[in-house]
Amino acid sequence: QVQLVESGGRLVQAGGSLRVSCTASGRTGGMAWFRQAPGKERESVAAINWSGGSTYYADSVKGRFTISRDNAKNTVYLQMNSLKPEDTAVYYCAANTYFSARPGVSPNDYNTWGQGTQVTVSS
Repeated sequence: QVQLVESGGRLVQAGGSLRVSCTASGRTGGMAWFRQAPGKERESVAAINWSGGSTYYADSVKGRFTISRDNAKNTVYLQMNSLKPEDTAVYYCAANTYFSARPGVSPNDYNTWGQGTQVTVSS
């Protein structure tokens, strides 16, 4: 089974930028980023289909975050700009083996998860 390893999470000031990465040990289909803040449920942030031709963004990050992927490197990225304190969470990468035109947006659409990387935005 494919394994996912996230990296890049750190402390950043509000208004700043950060890019987190997720590298898979093999080929994947759709990939996505989810996040979970303390005391809150895991929520979808962004998703991308296998080719990179279709993306999804949660309303809360639309216009600030960009998801992309490099299939040659089996890596998906999440570029986060104009960060807010409410973006503070553990960010999880997820993958599936579906080669669909559109990415899944629910946690149930993914069967492989990374260990998470902490993103903290200070005010």
